[in-house]
Amino acid sequence: MSSDALPRVRRYHDAIRRALLTEWDPIGVAHSPEAQDEYDGYVSTVYKLLIRRAAVGEIFDYLWWVETEHMGLVGDRQATERFAGVLYDLGCAMERDAEVV
Repeated sequence: MSSDALPRVRRYHDAIRRALLTEWDPIGVAHSPEAQDEYDGYVSTVYKLLIRRAAVGEIFDYLWWVETEHMGLVGDRQATERFAGVLYDLGCAMERDAEVV
């Protein structure tokens, strides 16, 4: 990875981190200052899905697995499907940003 790409990667990691916490937040910790890093472990996998242009369904499958299998929650399928679309759109923005550089 070139040093020119590193700030862009960090920017998208930060955007994914914020989205996971504020728009997904399946365990409801967004307003707990001590839990702001709760979903950081998922950022890199989401980023990898987005840079390889994964379909919305694949993004959903990952998030759904995290919610229902990894976290053991019941899950909110509609909310997770909607959020997968949000992430997909973020991936499209990342792709457009990369083309400009």
